[in-house]
Amino acid sequence: MGDDQNVPRLDRYLLTQSLVLFGFFALVFVSVYWVNRAVLLFDRLIGDGQSALVFLEFTALSLPNVVRMVLPIAAFAAAVQLTNRLSNDSELVVARATGVSVWRLARPMAYFGLSVGLMMAVLVHVLEPQARTELAEREAQIAADVSARILTEGRFVHPASGITFYLAEITPEGELRNVFLSDARARDRRVTYMARRAFLVQENGTPKLVMFNGTAQTLNLETGRLFTTAFDDFAYDIGDLITGGTRTHRDPRELSTAMLLAPTPEALEATSSTPGDLRLEAHSRIAKPFQPLMTAIMGFAALVVAGFSRFGIWRQVVFAIALLILVQMLDNVLASVAQQQGTVWPVYVTPVVALAVAAVLLWLAERPGILTRRLRRARAGPVAEGAT
Repeated sequence: MGDDQNVPRLDRYLLTQSLVLFGFFALVFVSVYWVNRAVLLFDRLIGDGQSALVFLEFTALSLPNVVRMVLPIAAFAAAVQLTNRLSNDSELVVARATGVSVWRLARPMAYFGLSVGLMMAVLVHVLEPQARTELAEREAQIAADVSARILTEGRFVHPASGITFYLAEITPEGELRNVFLSDARARDRRVTYMARRAFLVQENGTPKLVMFNGTAQTLNLETGRLFTTAFDDFAYDIGDLITGGTRTHRDPRELSTAMLLAPTPEALEATSSTPGDLRLEAHSRIAKPFQPLMTAIMGFAALVVAGFSRFGIWRQVVFAIALLILVQMLDNVLASVAQQQGTVWPVYVTPVVALAVAAVLLWLAERPGILTRRLRRARAGPVAEGAT
């Protein structure tokens, strides 16, 4: 009876320790991914004249996608670290000596993987589509905000490809001082405008840059000739610099899972996708929550299969990492097959294969004599051949 009462306590202990380690690894991995993402966003947004609040908003909206990528890896790292610690502290040996089977030890790991899988399900079905939609809308608004991209004092900005703009000062009245504008979008010429002052105005709903007391220099790239024209006032249409505002295309990953499974004609037109493409995206989401389960079980099974060793289990750790890499490679191949053939069944193959491999490893861990005899035979084979 005492052993039966200790079993739930063991489950709670292993589950609690797994979640604590998972939280640590998730925080570390998310921080690394987030920093890399934040550097790119900072360079793009701040360079275009956006505020720090916009930068923080964009990084926050990118977090669900980052967390979704990190969760399976964090679950794997937590399972490996916990199993390694239990082995080094001889807790696994004590548990096995009291009659606890390997399958019984794997049960709290399964609970742990399912718990992380539930977090993954909330991310992929709810948070990530909403964050992607909001992020795409904000990007369209930022792309349409000409003033934010142009009105930056003392800095060369590039509001569009081939366009370079600079202004020295903005007065409280909204006057732009010492304006420089280079238009290199045409292949055969480059036009450079310089003016002492300018204003940004709206004419018939189209933004225009009205420059005063300046010059326009046109360089013919084919002949190398330069033409200079002085002007008292000149209006430059900057409406074509607006690259966004009203979105006409949506990413399928922005749609809800229900919409992906039963797409409407409007959704198909907005995403420029076929019903098969959207259903494949939906089934990919359904399969993703199984990834933390398979990585946690596989990491635990790869470390317990060889039993206890006083020299540590670093070889099993390397084996577990190699196994994870192979499973990820299989998942990439099957994802390509699913896209090429337009079928959904390949997205479910990887979790099944990974759990099957983990089950085989647990079966071997429960019967260490089989693995030991085969290893001895493999080592004895070359020795016998050398003696002959």
